[in-house]
Amino acid sequence: MELEDFYENKRRNNKNSEPQRCSQNEGRAQNRRGSRCLMPITVCLGILCLLLIVGIVLQYFHGASKRGHLWGPDGLFISNELKSWSESRQYCRDRGADLIIINTEEKQRFISSFIKERVWIGLSDIENEGIMKWVDNSPLNQVFWAEGEPNNYGSRDEDCIELNPDKHTLNNWNDLKCSDKKKAICEK
Repeated sequence: MELEDFYENKRRNNKNSEPQRCSQNEGRAQNRRGSRCLMPITVCLGILCLLLIVGIVLQYFHGASKRGHLWGPDGLFISNELKSWSESRQYCRDRGADLIIINTEEKQRFISSFIKERVWIGLSDIENEGIMKWVDNSPLNQVFWAEGEPNNYGSRDEDCIELNPDKHTLNNWNDLKCSDKKKAICEK
């Protein structure tokens, strides 16, 4: 019996002992300190996530500016540099594209809605004077010439076509010398 009483007293002492209360209080204090430590850690992780997102977005736009101004999933972009028609075509080709072909009224309206300055398109009569062809050698079926165009004004060697946003949406093509410097619209 003495042994049983000893163990029973030991159990009671452990339940009501001061050291156990201290360890419970210490545990609560550690939990509070741990909670306090979690707040700055959470804030720091949140800031790191934001910086990562900003970095990804900036990298995307930096890449887009090297390629030209992207217009979305259509694979359309405008060059950043003023170049001749042939140089502009090469610029597009170097990026896996070519000068734009505009063969529907819908596409003409769409492109004209974005253009703010004169740009080259993929139409010319370089090979045969008076026979306009697209860069893919398809014939010209639907036209959006500005009034009085094409006219080979002056020197009679205006073989390349620009889109002029200052003109009406459905009448804004103009023939120019291919050596003139313009930006270009490319499409993949």
